[in-house]
Amino acid sequence: MEYLNHPLPPETITFVDIIRQRAENQADSIAYIFLQNAETNEIRLNYRELDQYARRIATQLQHLGARGDRALLIYPPGLEFITAFFGCLYAGVVAVPAYPPRPNQRLNRLQAIVADAQSTFALTTTSVFTSIQQRITEDPELAALHWVTTDNIDHGVEQNWQIPSINHNTLAFLQYTSGSTGTPKGVMVNHDNLIHNSELIYQCFGHTPNSQGLIWLPPYHDMGLIGGIIQPLYGGFPVTLMSPMAFLQKPLRWLQAISRYQATTSGGPNFAYELCIRKITPEQCEYLDLSSWEVAFNGAEPIRAEILEQFTAKFASCGFRPEAFYPCYGMAETTLIVTGGLKTDLPVILSVDQKSLQENRVIIVDNGQKDSQKVVGCGWTWLNGKVVIVDPDALTLCAEHQVGEIWVSSTSVASGYWQRVEQTQTTFNAYLADIKSGSFLRTGDLGFLHKGELFITGRLKDVIIIRGRNYYPQDIELTVASSHPALAPGAGAAFAVEVNGQERLVIVQEVARAYLRKLNINEVNTSIRRALSAEYGLETYAVVLLKTGSIPKTSSGKIQRHACQVGFLTGSLDVINDQSENIDHEAEIEKLDV
Repeated sequence: MEYLNHPLPPETITFVDIIRQRAENQADSIAYIFLQNAETNEIRLNYRELDQYARRIATQLQHLGARGDRALLIYPPGLEFITAFFGCLYAGVVAVPAYPPRPNQRLNRLQAIVADAQSTFALTTTSVFTSIQQRITEDPELAALHWVTTDNIDHGVEQNWQIPSINHNTLAFLQYTSGSTGTPKGVMVNHDNLIHNSELIYQCFGHTPNSQGLIWLPPYHDMGLIGGIIQPLYGGFPVTLMSPMAFLQKPLRWLQAISRYQATTSGGPNFAYELCIRKITPEQCEYLDLSSWEVAFNGAEPIRAEILEQFTAKFASCGFRPEAFYPCYGMAETTLIVTGGLKTDLPVILSVDQKSLQENRVIIVDNGQKDSQKVVGCGWTWLNGKVVIVDPDALTLCAEHQVGEIWVSSTSVASGYWQRVEQTQTTFNAYLADIKSGSFLRTGDLGFLHKGELFITGRLKDVIIIRGRNYYPQDIELTVASSHPALAPGAGAAFAVEVNGQERLVIVQEVARAYLRKLNINEVNTSIRRALSAEYGLETYAVVLLKTGSIPKTSSGKIQRHACQVGFLTGSLDVINDQSENIDHEAEIEKLDV
């Protein structure tokens, strides 16, 4: 395979080579723009400066003897994170991105990452270090780290940089999973994974040197880091970055930035488009120009056909085209992207029989038919990738229209989980029992293939099985949130608990802030139960209403259903009202994999 604009053979390329080439051939071209105040105040970084800053940080790390060690990166979104990440690569140090803890936030996740990665160094800015210094000194593991503030390294030391002895198999960084279904694990991503996936994204998205990125996604995990920071560098085109908080506080800022910079590529999870639909007014739409938007990627959580349709309808007058939508599928264990379609095609949407889907069978029906459900296609594999649908129990191939676990084979698949031999063997080295073919990555996601197109239906661990039928929690959660205006969209979780030997349905759901003081609890509970009974014929064991902003989520905004289940059983959720029957919570907790 020939990689983009690079004279070296693939087996010798690292991302250090790519940055150095950019710095040599297009030194003054802008690589990154960061919007400091979320709207207009920008700072820029060209390829020469990126190379210079990376060498400066790398030289400091080399001086400290950090080669091969793991270095925790604790930065707010911005250019300092980018230069530190590439500084680690320049030094042959394994980067471990992590988001800085908020004031008064517990350090559990950070402590878990440090312990698991066995980090010896931590890189940050002077301001961040000052703000958390007291908390660091109170924690033995964090205090034991060698802390390096990268914004005050002496200028000129980069002249002493030594080219590291690395190759395409060298471990580049540990991508800690978001923890939506369990304890975060460090995915080992090497340079070959990075370059292969970057080429894959480049081809899928139809990028050119004239592309323009616009990204608000967090840089600490796969979509923001690989798609938002590494992909533009690989493709040699500029990207404008903004803080995730800036978007969440005011979604209009995202579309305004696309308009201002005439971005061609931007996107995020399904909830981002839903926020724009709900929060942006018709009057604000009048000042938006989205005609440059060619790739509106959508991934990382179930993609709703209704959201695609509503977003297109709302922003068509701003120049947004339906074919710009780009549903795709990927995960940290595959570096990032696995499947995608042609950027010029409309999204593929099927209507399937809902009851058959509950039995893991796919029957395609006419749109609008009673008991039908729309599912969105996520494209197909590119380059040397392969996707198969497998019975997760028998480990045999499923028929084309049968739902099973998605298994992936690709050069983009990482080498495993850091220091977890048994989990690596189980997850990354799976073989088909019937034809002894492998090895594959077991994604834990459920889906099916139709004419080569991959459709995602849910997570294997999240599926709720009641009376022998499968129910996907994201469908139930959508029904709940739509059942009453007092309920906050995208802020609920559905899961099952065992009661007297039977699986029973539990709903935890945030109340919208505007309704906290005027909440009719009985009315809301009745609406939820009636909606679930009418839509699925399900009885609800418990309905738990939560305070606004309190439901457990990952840093990327995914609902942590497992954490919600634990919180329900331990009584640790921030509850407004709990209507549930008696349950032996301690007995149920013992059964959980916490």
